[in-house]
Amino acid sequence: MPIHATAVGSEIGPYEKDVTVRSSLAYAAGLGETADVYFDDARPEGVYAPPMMVIPLEWPASRDIRETPEFGATDEERRRVVHAAQDTQIHEPIRPGMKTRCLGRLVAVKRIKPGTMTITRLMLEADDGTQLATSYSSAIYRGIDIEGEDNIEDEPPAWPKLIPAGDWTETTVPIAREMPHIYTECADIWSAIHTERAVALAAGLPDIILHGTATLALGIKEIVAHHLHDQPVRLKRFSCRFTGMVIPGTDIQVRHAGAQNGALFEVINTDGAKAISQGLALFGDS
Repeated sequence: MPIHATAVGSEIGPYEKDVTVRSSLAYAAGLGETADVYFDDARPEGVYAPPMMVIPLEWPASRDIRETPEFGATDEERRRVVHAAQDTQIHEPIRPGMKTRCLGRLVAVKRIKPGTMTITRLMLEADDGTQLATSYSSAIYRGIDIEGEDNIEDEPPAWPKLIPAGDWTETTVPIAREMPHIYTECADIWSAIHTERAVALAAGLPDIILHGTATLALGIKEIVAHHLHDQPVRLKRFSCRFTGMVIPGTDIQVRHAGAQNGALFEVINTDGAKAISQGLALFGDS
């Protein structure tokens, strides 16, 4: 069953979620973050959540948009989805004590060579209406066609040109065999291919694989540590393409280079392939 082009414009949510000290610390710990800005809640100024915590807050809307009646496709076809790209603008940093809500809207359905690409816009805000983040999450449905013509209502805004200013630096990050299990629980993002080997093998994968958003979060962790000196409030936007898998129990290489008002990065897996490509980060003053 094809995906319906007329589904563009359909919405889901809002999904409400509290950001507690416990959830913020757990997410940081799941990534191995121990910087005081994330981990020392006894500081007079308190702590911030890691920037990538927008992903767990967006996850229910991102997950469920394809379950709407307007969407089309069968359950089996929807299981073929892969997260293709992420582009997130951070309007205000996330802190414990916030009550958030997220609204998802399908904004594009278009044909590509492997099948169909969809783009979901995710609007995250505090309960007082303050905008926290806007994300565009792109997904690919392999081997699935569209009913109707390509339908594009909105796409991520254009990026400024980022040119590396200096040499690329490479950081080796070991991925523990149990990391997908830890990330699943700390981020509250679950799919069996990340934790159950029998399911992963049945899906044609060589093993369980690390969540793409966890791989991205590890890349962002290096960007904030090396280029922003553990000042996450200066990270204003990040994007990437998910182009390869990471097998737990191996090492990844995070390659990054500074640029004017930002940085470029990519993540290389143990086979030398790019798990994250075209990584971009944009900085602000505060």
